[in-house]
Amino acid sequence: MVILSHPLVTQPVQIFFIVLVIILFAPILLNKLKIPHIIGMIVAGVVIGPYGFNVLDNDSSFAVFGQVGLLYLMFLAGLEIDMFHLRLNLRRGLSFGILTLVIPLLLGVLSSVYILGQSWLTAMLLGAMYASHTLISYPVAARFGITKSPAVLIAIVGTIIAVVGALLVLAATVNIGREGVFDIGVLLWLVLKMLLWLAAIVYAFPRMARYFFKTYSDKVTQYVFVLALVFLASWTAQIVGVEPVLGAFMSGLILNRYVPPASPLMSSIEFVGNALFIPYFLISVGMMINVRVLANADTLGFSLVMLVVALLGKWLPAFIARRRDGLSAAGGRVLFGLTAAHTAVALAVVTLGYNMHMLDEKVLNSTILVILVTCALAPIITATAASKLKVEMMADDEHRMLRRTRVNNTLITVANPVTAGSLVEMAVLMRNDRGSHNFYAIHVRSENSQAARTISANSLDEARRSASSADVTLTGLDRYDLNIVTGVLNAIEERDITEIFLGMHRRTTVIDSFFGSKVEQLLRSTNRMLILTRCFIPPATLTRIVVWVPAGAQYETGFSRWVRAIARLTRQVGCRVIFCSRGDIQPLIRGVLYQENYGIRCEFRTFESNDDFVLLSNKILDDDLFVVIGARPQSVSFNADMSEMPNFLQRYFSQNNIMVIYPEQFGEVPALTSFVDPMASDIATLPSPWLRRLHTRLAYIAARFVKPGRRRRRSKIEL
Repeated sequence: MVILSHPLVTQPVQIFFIVLVIILFAPILLNKLKIPHIIGMIVAGVVIGPYGFNVLDNDSSFAVFGQVGLLYLMFLAGLEIDMFHLRLNLRRGLSFGILTLVIPLLLGVLSSVYILGQSWLTAMLLGAMYASHTLISYPVAARFGITKSPAVLIAIVGTIIAVVGALLVLAATVNIGREGVFDIGVLLWLVLKMLLWLAAIVYAFPRMARYFFKTYSDKVTQYVFVLALVFLASWTAQIVGVEPVLGAFMSGLILNRYVPPASPLMSSIEFVGNALFIPYFLISVGMMINVRVLANADTLGFSLVMLVVALLGKWLPAFIARRRDGLSAAGGRVLFGLTAAHTAVALAVVTLGYNMHMLDEKVLNSTILVILVTCALAPIITATAASKLKVEMMADDEHRMLRRTRVNNTLITVANPVTAGSLVEMAVLMRNDRGSHNFYAIHVRSENSQAARTISANSLDEARRSASSADVTLTGLDRYDLNIVTGVLNAIEERDITEIFLGMHRRTTVIDSFFGSKVEQLLRSTNRMLILTRCFIPPATLTRIVVWVPAGAQYETGFSRWVRAIARLTRQVGCRVIFCSRGDIQPLIRGVLYQENYGIRCEFRTFESNDDFVLLSNKILDDDLFVVIGARPQSVSFNADMSEMPNFLQRYFSQNNIMVIYPEQFGEVPALTSFVDPMASDIATLPSPWLRRLHTRLAYIAARFVKPGRRRRRSKIEL
């Protein structure tokens, strides 16, 4: 191999072009060879780097972009975690983290002392290197769609424990090397600073994010704000004395709640990271690897011992965790593949030790070989096991395949460009991600003037733009019809629509109804599920979803459909949902949620009387979404109180975020899954209509003397 003394390319434009060519063609070529593209990025970095053909120099630009890519990778790992499943696997993740910290540490210390002949201080430094690892193969797991599996979640929690533990061991070792004696006060001071830093960002970041997302809706501004928080957390972590990767991961974990998986912001974050920053990091890793260390036989033997210890130290914890936690063989290999790579922290450890003259050049070169081999093996192990784990996950969901076979078609009515984007965003958050889901946006105009056509085009363009930013395909329908209701009804029949989204009507006259005459006509003319929504704040900033379920709602045909729709919205937003209903309805709701395994925070409050509906006005706060389950006239759950509901919503909930859902009637839906007989309740025992109407009137008169107002603080009286 001919090695150039100076880099061949030094111009910034040419450097960036070469990097983009590598990012473009490495996945294409290696996919044909069935090799993970991550390896291609690393190998390309070796070839073009200073230890290869020296095409590019490992200068400050690669140091900056490489560091940014590593932080971005850890941020994505925290952002994409399913918080519900993380809580379920937290105990197992903590125990695995202790295993993957202690076992490599002990193996590294003992092998360094008794096999490699190093001092105890050097052995402790190498033990910290063995204990740490980097989630370099996490993009492989994300590509296969297994990031919510227990194996991946356990690996992520274990990574944080291992990195923090390795940094504490490193701090103690460096302190001994500098002072000549171990000072426990230095270590305790580091732990105290880390806890104070963690408490500060946990307190400040959610409040900053909530205020910013409520104030600014521009996606570019939101993206820059999120990145600013990531690097603020990384910078402050570095000031405290820990690795910046911990700050990046913690920022992703905290912002997880405010960036829904199906939101346009999440699509932008993933796109930029996977297209630029993370590949830059992988190429920079390859440029740091010196393959010429293999030419030295003495160094090669030293390196083989370190390599065996590094792989064995990460394989044993994965094997023990697999046996103890009941993971499958594929899950155990994924766990090992995610934790096998040593990169950033390992380089920091050996570089610091080398600069302090605690490690010699042989150990430094051997560590480079360990990084090279583990970075090559980890993606291969993860990729081969991830495909099998994905098959296992799909097999576990086989009993839900009947629900996936039915195609969901959502029709979104967009009247103007101002509200089109928010309507589409809410519909996308409630989409059925476990089956086929098609989206249509319709604008119906009753005249053919140029102004009407312009409004229609702008409304549909805004709807498409909002859907495409969330990586969702939306079909626009520009319809010229007799009136809006006729146009929507024709579209429902033509496209086999299953649910319709409409914006909440704003009253224009005193005699106008709360929902508007068009909605009332649609309710009489179609049996599909109708969803009316009005949200003053971004859905990602909601803290609770409060659902009012009327008596008899469990007997409607579309009962399970609206329960699943609310569960999907709750899972995307990451908040908790509170169902306010009679006691006989709650087991049915639990049955639907249990069968679908949505994994959401769900609570129930028992309200036996419909009079309590008005009393909820004092408990619904500004950052809540109040969902009301309505009923069409002549339906099973319709009663006299339903006719007063629009007036109550207008008087007591005019300043709240509201969603009204009318379930479908006589539709084709699966049978209810419940732990009780849905017909066990005696319908005849319900109060008579005139008595319930009298109760509602009395509650209405009593509530006139109480002005609920808008409150900014959480009520002491919980729902």
